[in-house]
Amino acid sequence: MKWGVWVLPLALAISGCASVEEINESLPTMNVISGKKPNEYAQCLTEKLASSRGALQVEPQAKDAVRVIVPQKFSSGPAAVFDIEERSNGSSIKLHERISNVPLRPMDVRNAATACISG
Repeated sequence: MKWGVWVLPLALAISGCASVEEINESLPTMNVISGKKPNEYAQCLTEKLASSRGALQVEPQAKDAVRVIVPQKFSSGPAAVFDIEERSNGSSIKLHERISNVPLRPMDVRNAATACISG
C-alpha cells in the first residue's frame, strides 16, 4: 500500500497538461550556445526525435529565431519547448521541459538537444 502513496502523485504529475506558455515560465533546464544557425539546429532536433516523438512544431519567432515545440510521448500536449535565437556565430538555445523537476523523466529530448549542439 505504501508504494501507492508515491505512484499516484507521480502518475498525476506526468499525465497533467501544460501549455507552451506555462512550460516557458519554468526555468530552462538547458541554456547553451551552438555553432549551428537556428533552422539547422531545429532540423537536427526533428531528425533526432523522429523515432521517439510525434511531429515537432517549428515556429518562426522574432527576427532569425525559431521555437520548437516537442510533443509528449503518449499525447499531443507539449512536453518541451526550445527557444533558439540567432547569434553572430551560431545560436543561443534554451530548453524548457514540462516535468523538469521529475528525475525519472524521459531523456530523449535532452539527449537530442546535446547531440545537436555540435554534431
